[in-house]
Amino acid sequence: MPESNPVAWHWFRARLAGLRPAPRPAPVAPGAPRVRTAVVTDSAAALPVDWAATNAPDGALTVIPMPVMVGADIYGEGEDDILETIALALAAGKAVKTSRPSPGQFEQAYRTAERLGFESVVSIHLSGDLSGTADAARLAATRVQIPVEVVDSRTVGMAQGIAVQAAVHAASAGAEAAAVAAAAADQAGRTSVRFYVPSLEQLRRGGRIGAAASLVGTMLAIKPLLAVDGGKIVPLEKVRSAARAVARLEELVAAEVAAHPLPVPRLALHHFGNPAEAEALAERLAVALPQCAPAQISSLPAVLAAHAGLGVLAVIVAHDAPGDQSGGSWPTGAGLPLSL
Repeated sequence: MPESNPVAWHWFRARLAGLRPAPRPAPVAPGAPRVRTAVVTDSAAALPVDWAATNAPDGALTVIPMPVMVGADIYGEGEDDILETIALALAAGKAVKTSRPSPGQFEQAYRTAERLGFESVVSIHLSGDLSGTADAARLAATRVQIPVEVVDSRTVGMAQGIAVQAAVHAASAGAEAAAVAAAAADQAGRTSVRFYVPSLEQLRRGGRIGAAASLVGTMLAIKPLLAVDGGKIVPLEKVRSAARAVARLEELVAAEVAAHPLPVPRLALHHFGNPAEAEALAERLAVALPQCAPAQISSLPAVLAAHAGLGVLAVIVAHDAPGDQSGGSWPTGAGLPLSL
């Protein structure tokens, strides 16, 4: 589980404060619904970098960076070299740790939303079984006057990000906090995450799987398929080769799409250090599932890459609510495909 480091956080928060631009009030276009609810999330949501600028009014969406500690150095999501630094550290066997954002960071985000004139905040975070981030958000919520509703998405990566997008769209339509939170929770519940990792060792080090399971996997050269289910990482299947593991991942995704064909699902892929493999997988899925829009491709967020390790391939399948007219397309600004 992520660890707390008060000294490191003092430095990290001071650094963020120096970089943060002054907030601007959220504009309201003539005839547009008033945006009453601000949305806050964390960088584990893997939102495309240009999405917020295209889809959220100023101040309506705040993404709190989650730090990764490589030795004594602290890196925040979005720093140019963070994934390369993590990759080199993992290859060299160096310690790589993560931590939840501090309650103070959330408190500042909530106070900023109140200062900008929002009436409430919906704060959406990665699974509470994998991180204490939602707990930090809840603690911060007790320190502010503006009402804050914290949503544990029970998932990670773009599965969480898609829930955030649903919340932002609801808020942009003028929905109140309860409806915005419900939109996020509903979309998260309609989104699956399956992934392949070449080794279980990094997940073991981060406390995500047991030592015995990691040892057996290493000794037997098992290539595991895993999923996020009920907020936890759970095993799906044990496969004997990397090629078969990826092929089986494709089969499982195709089976899910076939079982829930309408509305047409959306696909997203994450990788860490293996973009060519992710692009090849996306091409095969495009052939197998021509009804779906091209999969969005992006690097795994640093805070998740630190736990999954190099070579991970993750596939997210998002099912929209019945009656949705998106036709399996990504919202404007999502970037199709987006290779980072």
